[in-house]
Amino acid sequence: MASALEPVKTIRHTIRTLPHLSAGTVSYIDGKQLLEVEKESEMKKSLVLMIVAALASAGIATAQLPDPGMEVDLTSTALVVTDPQNDFLSPEGVTWGVVGESVTENNTVANIDKLFKAAKSKGMEVFISPHYYYPADKGWKFEGALEVLMHNIGMFDRKDALSLEGFEGSGADWLEQYKSYIQDGKTIVTSPHKVYGPESNDLALQLRKRGIDRVVLAGMSANLCVESHMRELLEQGFEVAVVKDATAAAKVPDGDGYAAALVNFRFIANDVITTEEAVAAINGAN
Repeated sequence: MASALEPVKTIRHTIRTLPHLSAGTVSYIDGKQLLEVEKESEMKKSLVLMIVAALASAGIATAQLPDPGMEVDLTSTALVVTDPQNDFLSPEGVTWGVVGESVTENNTVANIDKLFKAAKSKGMEVFISPHYYYPADKGWKFEGALEVLMHNIGMFDRKDALSLEGFEGSGADWLEQYKSYIQDGKTIVTSPHKVYGPESNDLALQLRKRGIDRVVLAGMSANLCVESHMRELLEQGFEVAVVKDATAAAKVPDGDGYAAALVNFRFIANDVITTEEAVAAINGAN
């Protein structure tokens, strides 16, 4: 049986026998079958095409990522929504100046509502992973850039872990239109995550205890809490489908958080879907 690396060996032989390529740069790295070709002539362009074809015939990944997909059912799949709170999703929220454009472009508020409605109508388990900060959290000795910002602007602030004083209508409260879903006595609201991911709360435990191993993930914000939840849930052995238009992120001079998140969603998640696709999957689930 011919070796899977035979096409690569052929390419290496071809390169060695083409002295006119010396004006360019050709490098080969064994473990990855990576060829970098400085294309300075038509011959080199042809060589690049030959390389791509040879790698494809050898079963070596080139550019197109696979689409594993994720099956949605009502027994082992849950909807998880991160931070469906005023400070992210309301025009009165403290972050609206930087996230509002993305929220509006994606129709995020309405799309999250559609997910809640579909999940509740089918009896699918719904989990909320909220973000709260208490006075004790202001005593942290070191913080990342966004942690500093969140604390400085009072984002998700609550008076105390055991008190709801001042909570109603605050930035930490749920967006008003979601309250009928979240406060129906059936939705599981986990303990708060403190930075971005669920490592510091009980989301994974609550999912496991209910036999959930697949997650439809939405909420705020795309490149922070949503992405961090996606990563940790995958590390914990869950399948994750991210609903790409049921999230949004900040746009600042340093970069577009939503655009950054989309790249990582595609590289990492089991599936990246639209709200329309997610709703259809939930409505068709058994």
